[in-house]
Amino acid sequence: KYGSDHVAQIITFGKLKARAVLRDCGRILQMSYGQVDRLCKMIPNHPTDPWPLPRALNGVAEFKREYDNDKEVKRLVDLAMQLEGMPRNSSTHAAGVVIGDRPLAQLVPLYRDPRSDMPVTQFDMKYVESSGLVKFDFLGLKTLSVLRKAVDLLGERGISIDLGALPLDDPAVYSLMQTGNTVGVFQLESEGMRRTLKAVKPTNFGDIIALVSLYRPGPMDNIPLFGQRKAGAVPIEYPHPKLEGILAETYGIFVYQEQVMQAAQVLAGYSLGDADLLRRAMGKKNQAEMDAQRQRFIEGCREVSAIEARHANELFDLIDKFAGYGFNKSHAAAYALLAYQTGWLKAHYPEEFYAASMCFDLHQSD
Repeated sequence: KYGSDHVAQIITFGKLKARAVLRDCGRILQMSYGQVDRLCKMIPNHPTDPWPLPRALNGVAEFKREYDNDKEVKRLVDLAMQLEGMPRNSSTHAAGVVIGDRPLAQLVPLYRDPRSDMPVTQFDMKYVESSGLVKFDFLGLKTLSVLRKAVDLLGERGISIDLGALPLDDPAVYSLMQTGNTVGVFQLESEGMRRTLKAVKPTNFGDIIALVSLYRPGPMDNIPLFGQRKAGAVPIEYPHPKLEGILAETYGIFVYQEQVMQAAQVLAGYSLGDADLLRRAMGKKNQAEMDAQRQRFIEGCREVSAIEARHANELFDLIDKFAGYGFNKSHAAAYALLAYQTGWLKAHYPEEFYAASMCFDLHQSD
C-alpha cells in the first residue's frame, strides 16, 4: 500500500558501559587480559542496575584500592571514564518499524544495513518520533503459526475451535500451569518459569499476566513475595491506603507501568498524561527532571492526599524503583492470552498441539 520507500526499520546504538569500556581500553593499552578481567568483575553489573565507573570507584573498596595504588590501572580507568556512555556500535531495532505518508528520505536520513533487506533510519527511536513519525512494533511470533496449525489439524477431524472465544477460567489449564507442565507453552516453558508456576500456583488470568510481567531481571525479585501474599502466607500490605484499589490485583506490589501512572494520579493529582511524563522521566533517570518531578509529586501529595513530605519522598522513591522496569499491562495481557491459548490446546488436544509444535521445530532434535 505504501511502497518500499515509505517503510524503514529503526537504528539502535549500543553504548560503552563500564565493563565493556574497560575491556576495550585495556586492549588498546595492551594490558594483560587477566588483569583487566579481574577489574571488570569487581564492578556490579545487575541487569536492572549496572554500575557506571564513578559509582564503582565510590562504592567498591577493592576497585578504589586498585585505582589508588596502581598507576597503570588509574590510567586505564581515567581513560575509560572519558569514553563511558559513548556509542560503541549500531544495530537494528528488533521489531521497530516506521511508516510514512511520503518517501522517508524526505523526512529522515536513511542507510542500508547489510543484514537487512529494508532501509534503516539513521535516527534512533527517540529522534524518529521527534521527526513526526510513529514507531510501530511488529513482532513475528512462531506461536501464532503453531496455534493456526493446531486449529487446522483439529478442523481436519471435524472439530471447530475459536481460540478467541475460550473461557479464561478453565480448571484444566490452571492445573497444567500449577504442575509446571508447560513445555511448549508460550512464555511459560523455561525451567525457571515452570518452577515459578509451581510455587505461585496461578488460579486466574490476572495471575498469568502478572507472572509474564514479573519474570524478568529486576521484577522477578518480587515473585516469592507475590506468591506468599497470594497464598495468604504473608499479609498484603499497601504503601498507602489510597493505593489499595490500584495494587489489589497484584497483592500490593507494583508490577505494571499503568499502576505507576495511576498512583501518581491518585496520590498527587497528576493527569494521566502528566503521569506518563513522570514515568518516562523516571525511566530516563535525568536528575534535573527527576528533582523537578519529585518536588511536584511531594506538593501534590500534600495538597491532594494530606501526605507529609517525608512519606511523600518515600512513596516517590518506591514508585521510581518500580517505574524503571514496570511492564506495560496491555502488552503482558496479549502475551498471557497466547500463553493461555497454547496451554488450553496442550490440556485438551495434546496430539494436535504437539504435532503443530513439531512442525515448526523440525530442526530441534530434543
